[in-house]
Amino acid sequence: MRLENNVESIKSKAYVMEDRISKLEDRNIEVLQVEEERELRFLKSEEILQEISASIRKSNIRIIGIREGEEMEKGAECLFKGIIAENFPNLGKELDLQVNETNGTLNFINAKRPSPWPIILKMAKVNDKGKILRAAKQKKITYKGTSIRLSVDFLAETS
Repeated sequence: MRLENNVESIKSKAYVMEDRISKLEDRNIEVLQVEEERELRFLKSEEILQEISASIRKSNIRIIGIREGEEMEKGAECLFKGIIAENFPNLGKELDLQVNETNGTLNFINAKRPSPWPIILKMAKVNDKGKILRAAKQKKITYKGTSIRLSVDFLAETS
């Protein structure tokens, strides 16, 4: 009888311990799920931040090959409108070109060969930039007989 009581007591303690272990395992799973959800939210937030950063920069166009001083004489916006009018007369009429801001940056300086600074234009509308760049890929662009290039500018310093 006494042995049976001890066995029953041990069995009940084992059930209690199994129940506690089961509850701890369930709690551990819940904590892991919460942590995983938090990490997913963090990654999503980082992704959204990168998209916002890219959308700010993606409206920039870089003009390469303009003679130094030309921008100062005419102003970058007028110069850009002249390039568009010269190379894409239909596109110039179709788009309402608005430039929010301009600046010049140089990626590297070569003392042996002077190179003109690229002009960075921040367009008001991203769609206008896309149309201009698509048209620029299909045709060689010139300004006053000199070959120039229009490209996307993704530099963080110019955004």
